[in-house]
Amino acid sequence: MGGESVSTASTTNGTTPYSVPAGVATKAQNIYFHEGNLSRDEREALMGHKGATIWMTGLSGSGKSTVAVAFEQVLHQRGIHAYRLDGDNVRFGLNKNLGFSAEDRAENIRRIGEVAKLFADAGMVVITSFISPYKADRDAARELHKAAGLAFYEVHVNCPLEEAEKRDPKGLYKKARAGQIKGFTGIDDPFEAPEQAEIDLRTDQLSVEQAVQVMLDKLEEGGILSAAGSQV
Repeated sequence: MGGESVSTASTTNGTTPYSVPAGVATKAQNIYFHEGNLSRDEREALMGHKGATIWMTGLSGSGKSTVAVAFEQVLHQRGIHAYRLDGDNVRFGLNKNLGFSAEDRAENIRRIGEVAKLFADAGMVVITSFISPYKADRDAARELHKAAGLAFYEVHVNCPLEEAEKRDPKGLYKKARAGQIKGFTGIDDPFEAPEQAEIDLRTDQLSVEQAVQVMLDKLEEGGILSAAGSQV
């Protein structure tokens, strides 16, 4: 009746949402994964499509949230169960105790990676829009999904710094240039651009509608969606 070890548990489709990649330590000891009676395949059959995480990364002002909002709406219109996790929004609740140090940024992304994995395991398409500037943190989120057998699409919302700073929708670049914000990505903290993202969106060249279509095409190509709607 007992569950399997958190690092070795498996389901009918090969893994649990809590599979832990090799070398990842947890503080808790003597914990066991409690297996349920529903498989991922059964949840996806109910949803009518596969679950996946769409991980949008890019500079502040690159258009992540704008494209994510539009993409979520289009998926909803097509009958796809989707949910958007926004970088600012989660800091009002789940991550309200985190700042913007390198350590806090890493923990911010670690938590979102775990939450996104749960959404995807439930059969939803989760859209995350986070600057997520460090490659190691994004790679860790990818590995979480890989270990759980879940689809993960990294989307580089690719906008030149000059254009993002020109847009400056929140006035943050202006504050960073004035020294009012320290450790601001692109100004005095690095953005490590993805080298092999599944999707590259040049938002200085594409309209929002065009960017959404690029993402839809990629999910159709990957079997997450079908051209007519959804697919299991």
